[in-house]
Amino acid sequence: MPAQPDIAVEVDQDVKLAPRWHVVLLNDDDHSYDYVIEMLQELFAHDLQTAFAMAVEVDTTGRVIVDTTSKERAELKQEQIHAFGPDWRIPRCQGSMTAVIEPA
Repeated sequence: MPAQPDIAVEVDQDVKLAPRWHVVLLNDDDHSYDYVIEMLQELFAHDLQTAFAMAVEVDTTGRVIVDTTSKERAELKQEQIHAFGPDWRIPRCQGSMTAVIEPA
């Protein structure tokens, strides 16, 4: 069996990862748990258990981090939340929920 040559691998120590951003959903009284769960499942592909836990957190604390990602994707997800539309279950609901993005 031939001897394996020694291979030198150089690692660039100056590599920097792009900063991460949180998408933060803010609570209001104009959207139902069902709305929040459906939105989180559709926009973020969260499973039912995760979406429900996030709905409880936003309801009890006023905010919940629903995604941590690149700034560009965070901005897209924020726009998708703002465009999701009103909760048809609540007649007074006039529009979508609100989300902000912030550095992780």
